Amino acid sequence: MRGVIFDLDGTLADTSGDLIAAANACFHDLGLGDLLDPIGDAATALRGGRAMLRLGFSRVDQHGEEVVDAQYQPLLSHYARAIDRHTVLYPQAMATVRALKAKGYKVAICTNKPEALARQLMVSLGALNEFGALLGADSLAVRKPDPEHLIETARRAGADPNRIVLVGDTATDRDAARNAGVPAILVTFGPGGDDVRALEPEGLIGHFDELEAEVHRLIG
Repeated sequence: MRGVIFDLDGTLADTSGDLIAAANACFHDLGLGDLLDPIGDAATALRGGRAMLRLGFSRVDQHGEEVVDAQYQPLLSHYARAIDRHTVLYPQAMATVRALKAKGYKVAICTNKPEALARQLMVSLGALNEFGALLGADSLAVRKPDPEHLIETARRAGADPNRIVLVGDTATDRDAARNAGVPAILVTFGPGGDDVRALEPEGLIGHFDELEAEVHRLIG
């Protein structure tokens, strides 16, 4: 059975606003104010919580990894309390997911967001039940770009791991697909924009209405 596996942040949904708000809440707790910009730092937000914390602390000359580690759990707590104030699904994302399912593809989510937060967000967006499986950063002992994260997601969705494509937005997604020996389609509408072209994925889309054709081209 063929499958289409989706990344979440920056691929299915723009979560950058709520992620940056959570990081800035941590900085406020420390009396540092807003260290991140919701627009200018959106691409960093989609690389994860620690990436945001490192960037913010670098702007006040606090570079130690221990300060990042100390604020990581508070960041997750802030994020969980306000996970969907600014987050939106990208245009046609769920219509495309349903269209793929109607054509016989299994669909699932493989994200490096903690699983509980990913599930909370997808429930809030009313979209969780559309997917056959969802695995997060802590679902297994490994995560993307380790190929087992992607392969196990495919298995749990009922897809043949050799007949899948990963839809994502970063080098991590591209590398996970390559490590698993399957193609990647990267989106150019996320914060990374056209920069993802330099990653040379097997496919690129600028809108979800282009996805079905690319999936069919790559895995039939």
